[in-house]
Amino acid sequence: MARTRRDLTGKVVVITGAARGIGAATARALTREKVRLAIGDLDGDLATTVASDLGGKAIARKLDVTDHSGYAAFLDEVEDELGPIDVLINNAGIMPVANFDEESAESIARQLDINLHAVIFGTQQAVQRMKPRGRGHIVNIASAAGKGGFPGVATYCSTKFGVVGLTEALYNELHGTGIDVSCVMPGIVRTELTDGIKDHWLIKTSTPQQVADAIVGALQKPRLDVFVPRSIGALNRSMAFVPRRGQAWFMRATGADRLLADAAHSPAREAYERRAAGK
Repeated sequence: MARTRRDLTGKVVVITGAARGIGAATARALTREKVRLAIGDLDGDLATTVASDLGGKAIARKLDVTDHSGYAAFLDEVEDELGPIDVLINNAGIMPVANFDEESAESIARQLDINLHAVIFGTQQAVQRMKPRGRGHIVNIASAAGKGGFPGVATYCSTKFGVVGLTEALYNELHGTGIDVSCVMPGIVRTELTDGIKDHWLIKTSTPQQVADAIVGALQKPRLDVFVPRSIGALNRSMAFVPRRGQAWFMRATGADRLLADAAHSPAREAYERRAAGK
């Protein structure tokens, strides 16, 4: 029997990193579902603009997810203003591209803080708030790079592997509590984060709206693994049956191993790399 699609009307939804890209697209998609929306972003002014563009149907706050006390206070403020949080979408993330031996300690620490530590903290905060109520949904935005390592983004892959592992563990740990968890794993999504990265025939390029639609779909019909596009999931499952040497050969033969690394010195990434570094 097909599962009934959940009505999201009136649900209190929080999205981090929602001033741009996937986060902003998800905010727009969820506004159409008539949720009560709170968006947080390090760029508070841009977050406010996004909220305004949604017709005043969302609240916006400046949010530095690496400031854990500030993150907790943000969630407290949302609950005071909108009510108990039903959905937390951990979307904030960065992806500097560099050969691992050339990557700075600051870049490594910043990715760990934003992409992994903040997701762990935000998820724990959500569980602590949702568990006593016996309901809730946590959506963690990982990446296809959380299932397979790509040269040029070793630290990024490490953080996304961590997000995948966290979400899979909680899927089992929270069984029976009423809390759902989903791990969203996009491939190449055309946002600032992928500036300078070329299209590749093996991995179909997606738009932020397509990822947003997949997130909404997972909220309406909860599931753990959300690949965007779905073909990435099929590829991931099929490659699991191929020996490690065969996987590596396939990546090199198709040029997929250089997909991200070749963008390291692309002029098209300069603006994004500065922003990702907090400059």
